[in-house]
Amino acid sequence: MPPAQPPGDATGTGLRQRKRAKVRKEIQDNALRLFREHGYEATTVQQVAEAAVISESTLYRYFPTKADIVMSDDLDPMFVEVFRAQPAELGAVPAIRTSLTTVLGTLSEEDTARQRELLALILSVPDLRASMLDQLAGGIQLLADELGLRTGRPADDPAVRALAGAIIGAAIAVMFTVATDPAADLITMLDEAIGALSDALNL
Repeated sequence: MPPAQPPGDATGTGLRQRKRAKVRKEIQDNALRLFREHGYEATTVQQVAEAAVISESTLYRYFPTKADIVMSDDLDPMFVEVFRAQPAELGAVPAIRTSLTTVLGTLSEEDTARQRELLALILSVPDLRASMLDQLAGGIQLLADELGLRTGRPADDPAVRALAGAIIGAAIAVMFTVATDPAADLITMLDEAIGALSDALNL
């Protein structure tokens, strides 16, 4: 039998996670401000670290590269947790729609505005656009793995891969619209786009 965890250990872990999330947000907020003022390419990691009042080595522990400050996505683990908690009788596409709506619905107005700014920045910088492709490829694999678990099919099943790729493709189309249209509603557009796949793919 494994030794019992000392009382308060879970609380301590939660506090560390919240502190880490706070530092990550401060770094990202300062970086975005500098990117707005000086441009992404002209802003150095050293400048971001100084603005966040931390050392470069500390910044690198949170974001291994400058691109990671922009590309880092903390929503994937939340999506996986919510998706796995959906009722077993719920179909794959409805489960995805519910999970995405739930996760994105937790974002504050400030968080949503930050997401828009990050999207616009990614689409405007060639190096970040290239990094986005790598990240999206990882997103397809993540989604295929989760769909495979839910449907009882292999993650490389053609239907599973097709659905995962179609959903990511729909998300890309929504991202382009949201990044350029301040009035576009991310949750509504993403939900509608993924809902349109229900009739096209039988999963």
